[in-house]
Parts: sequence; structure tokens; C-alpha cells
Amino acid sequence: MKILFFGRGVIGTQYAWAFENAGHTVEFYVREGRKAQYGSYVNLELWDARQSKKDRIVKEKWPIVMQEEIKENHDYDLIFMSVNPEQVSSAVKYLALRVGNATVLFFCNFWQNPQSAVQPIPHSQIVYGFPGAGGGFEGNTLYGGLYKTVQFGTFESEPTKRDLAVRKLFAQAGFKIMVQKDVKSWLWNHFAFNAAMEVEVLKSGSFEKVISSREALDGLGRNLKEMIPVLKAKGSKLDFLTKVLSGLPPRAVGFLMSHVVFSPKSMSYALVAHNHFKVGYAVQEVITDARKYGIKAPRLYDVESLITEQ
Repeated sequence: MKILFFGRGVIGTQYAWAFENAGHTVEFYVREGRKAQYGSYVNLELWDARQSKKDRIVKEKWPIVMQEEIKENHDYDLIFMSVNPEQVSSAVKYLALRVGNATVLFFCNFWQNPQSAVQPIPHSQIVYGFPGAGGGFEGNTLYGGLYKTVQFGTFESEPTKRDLAVRKLFAQAGFKIMVQKDVKSWLWNHFAFNAAMEVEVLKSGSFEKVISSREALDGLGRNLKEMIPVLKAKGSKLDFLTKVLSGLPPRAVGFLMSHVVFSPKSMSYALVAHNHFKVGYAVQEVITDARKYGIKAPRLYDVESLITEQ
């Protein structure tokens, strides 16, 4: 396949590297002026969980191809869209006039209705999924990691030919495919977890400080509890992780997070510690819906003033 990655972000860059190694042609669309700013390569320091433990660490100077324009008569088979939730609208607006016959992979963390968000790109050309990757840039070095599992789902009764083609692309690159029967609820549950984490980042100042603090990780469970009524009001089903984390006492959540999920030598700790994502948007999205449905969420409201200071 010939694949265009929308932006040179943390997630897209890692999958682009994986797909190029699997024999595909990959390019990046970047905004005007970014090509010179980014340079012609990325320094990669990755954990690749598809590999055996002894081969998981990747250190590579990887040359990349960037374009500052997407031509209407392009020949891309797939456009990979993994952008921040607040960037989805502008990305869709730009792509709608340039999508051609390409499949568009919606690979985004999102709180609104994803079917509405992708309009006016034809629904028949959209594939919905979610990455298993993370990390962050430090200058021109990407400290990241690829988990083996990738999530997919569809709003159709059966997966389309485009769905199956994209899933095959990932499978042949060594990823394990997990299919979510209710992809919208799955996205909303994941978004809520991220928002619960962002509340603590707003208070402490960084992701690394949160995952290094039992008190902050205790707070994550408390934050998620406040979001359950909002999820239900939106019509979302609660997934297993949300039920577990919201059902456990906050101290138990903190213990689980600090000793299992984010233990200091784990891959997940390393990836989140390098995450410098600007927080606040996800929290504000949940707050807006909480007010819309008349739901009390004091822990969220308490940090609202911090969002504007970011």
C-alpha cells in the first residue's frame, strides 16, 4: 500500500515505521513550513512489543518523506488520521476535498459521535480503529512504544472490504487485531479514562508526576467515578476496565496503577513519562456534557480554571 500519515505525530510516526518495514510506502503530510523545521529524519528510541523481549528495543535514525500539500489527484491507498481530538474537525475539513478514492483510517481519541465528526468524507471510505502506542518527542527524538494489540470496530452490520483490507495491513505487519462490537462506547470509555488522568495532570503539572504519585493515581479512580453518570447519560455502555476501576476503592486503584500498570520499569511508565501532550481539552469536553445532563462532577469542576491557564 501507499500510505499517507496526516501529521508527523507520535502515534502515526511509529506505525509508519512499522509499515515501511513491512514493505509499504509511507509519507507524511505536514503543515507549510514544518518540513524544514522537522528535518529529513526522526531519531527513534522505541519499545516494540511485537518482538521477543531481547529484540524489543529499537534505536534508529529513520529517514522520512514529507509533503506540505495533498494533491487532489494523489494515488494514496490509505490516509492515516491520528490527531488530537481538538484537531479532528480541521483535519476532516482539509481531507474532505482531497480524499479521492483513499480509505481514511480514523485512529483518534474522541468524545463526540465519530460518524458525525468525519462528515463530509463519505462514510463508505472510513475505517474506525484505535492505536496501541504512546510516548513523546524530545526534540527530534521520539521515545515511544508499540503494543502488539490494535483495536478496530465498525458501524455496519459486517466489516466492509475497506475494514478488512486495513485489518489485514496491520495483521501482516505483526499486530494483533481486536474487534470492538460497540466501537463508539469503547472510544468514549477510553476518552473518559484519559480525561480522568488529565485532571491529575492539570493539578500536578506533568504525566510523569502523576504516574509517580500514589495520591494522584488514587485520584484517577475518584475522577473516573464522577464520569460514569456522564457516560451513561450519553448512552455508552461501560467496558470492563471502566467497571473495575470505578468499582474499586480509590486506594486500590492507586495501588493497581502504581504497582502493575505504571510500575517504574514498565513500558507503559516509560511511554507516559515522555508524554508532553497539552492537557485540558478532554476534561472540558466531559465537563460540558456533565453540565448538559445536570450531573454533579466536583472534582472536574475544581480544575476547570486550570484549563485556561495551559
